[in-house]
Amino acid sequence: MSVVEVSNLSKSFGTVQAVEDVSFSVESGEVFGFLGPNGAGKTTTIRTLLGFLSPTGGSATVLGADATDESAMIDAKRSIGYLPASPSFDEDATGTEILDLHGSIKGESRRAELLALFDPPLSRPVRAYSSGNVQKLGLIQAFMHDPDLVILDEPTSGLDPLMQQRFNDFVRAERDRGTTVFFSSHVLSEVRQICDRVGILRNGRLVATEPIDVLLGASGKFVRARIVGRVPEGAFAGDHVHDLDRSVREEGTASMLAAADADADTGVVTEVSFTYTGDVNDLLAALEPYRFVDLDLEEAPLEEVFMRFYGEGDDA
Repeated sequence: MSVVEVSNLSKSFGTVQAVEDVSFSVESGEVFGFLGPNGAGKTTTIRTLLGFLSPTGGSATVLGADATDESAMIDAKRSIGYLPASPSFDEDATGTEILDLHGSIKGESRRAELLALFDPPLSRPVRAYSSGNVQKLGLIQAFMHDPDLVILDEPTSGLDPLMQQRFNDFVRAERDRGTTVFFSSHVLSEVRQICDRVGILRNGRLVATEPIDVLLGASGKFVRARIVGRVPEGAFAGDHVHDLDRSVREEGTASMLAAADADADTGVVTEVSFTYTGDVNDLLAALEPYRFVDLDLEEAPLEEVFMRFYGEGDDA
């Protein structure tokens, strides 16, 4: 069952096309990551989903409610938690007063549990909060009424690494409870840890929607090798080779000779590094003819996939 359904959604501001022809769905009980750099259109999409902005074209439903139907959205929002990017609260109010207000409007059945987990300084006025404490207060208000769907815009902004990990663990537990979580992010490490699926937004257009394991598989393998002798320049070129870097060095040390058990041309080492996104068996076959001083083969970071969608020169 789709909790969020977006079909050909577009939003423009005058001559600026912020979101164009975006379609995706978010299923019940999944964590869906909305990935893209600042300015890609993530916040505009979220604000349109919640009815804060009217779409220029297309449609969106949230918990079955048409995002343009104000009455239906008021009912739906009783079951939605929302954390905006850069949340702001009345700076003269204390954390306790902020949560009291939100609790009186939408409920607070999980308030004590969330306070124990995130622990903002409730007795202080918000003006004395760090950005991390404001974010923790925002997370509590988003989840404390036990919503069916939580929409989070850059939820870990300002959190220290320990609190980020606590948040990640919490979101995984929420998914296990059946809560649907939709969040935008440009932090690839958190997407990797907690998402079931990811949509990648580029310049207002959705360029991919993939299960996280498929996306990680597409990231391929990162290869770093030091090879005995001179390797031809085109030796590792191909459709599945990305960001190839090659250099030739004079080396000829005793450790190199011992490692390679080499004889001819032993004073030369070719160093190569690249990301490989093809069949790993084909990669091993391509490497087999060479003698190595050393060879590292590891999973490529998700950043590699991200940059293949964006490339150099795109707005960040």
